Amino acid sequence: MRELTSRQRDVLGFIRNFSAQHGVPPTVREIGEKFRVTPRAAFDHLRALERKGALQRREAAGRTSRALTAVDQSPGGFRRVPILGRIAAGVPIDAVENREGELPLAESAFRGNAEDVFALRVRGDSMINAHICDGDLVLVRRQDAAQVQDIVVAMVDGEATVKRFLRDGSRVVLKPEHPTLAPIVVDPSERELRILGKVIGLLRGF
Repeated sequence: MRELTSRQRDVLGFIRNFSAQHGVPPTVREIGEKFRVTPRAAFDHLRALERKGALQRREAAGRTSRALTAVDQSPGGFRRVPILGRIAAGVPIDAVENREGELPLAESAFRGNAEDVFALRVRGDSMINAHICDGDLVLVRRQDAAQVQDIVVAMVDGEATVKRFLRDGSRVVLKPEHPTLAPIVVDPSERELRILGKVIGLLRGF
C-alpha cells in the first residue's frame, strides 16, 4: 500500500471504526459530515484511498461508497486495538466495558505484547496538563501494578478513572493534572483499589 497523507489516514480510521460499529462502511455523506467537507471532497478521499490500495471494492456491490471496504492489513504489520468504552478524567465513573469499535495501529507502535493493549475514550479535563483532553482516546497496556509517576487507569470502589500514580507512605495518591482539582487518596486497607493498566499513548480526532 502506498503511503497515505494524514487526512487520508484519518478517513481510513473512521471507515474502519464505523464499519466495526455498524457492520457496513459509511456513506459519502457520513464521511463528509464527520470531517466537515463536501460530499465531493469526501468522494475524492475515497478514490485516493482506493487508488493507494487502502480500500477495495466488493464485487457486485455497485459503485456507492458502501461498496468500498478497508483492506485488512493485520497480517502485514497492523494490529486492531479494541475501544472499550469511556474513562473519567475527573471524578471516577462507573466502569462499564462497552466495545465501541477498533483502531488499526501499526505493530511498530507497540513495545512488548500488543495483545494486552486497549483504548478508552476520555471524558473530563482533569488530566489537561498532561495533554489528555476530553474526547481523546488513551491507549492502555493491561497491568495490575504501576510505578510512581505513571499515568494509570485505576478502579476505586468499583469506579474507573485515569490519573497519575503516586504514593504517600502506604497510601496511593491518584493525582489529577489540573491546577484546581484535588487528588484521590486511597488507603488500600480501607478502600478497594485496583490498577487496570498504564497509559502508553494518546490519539486525538478519532
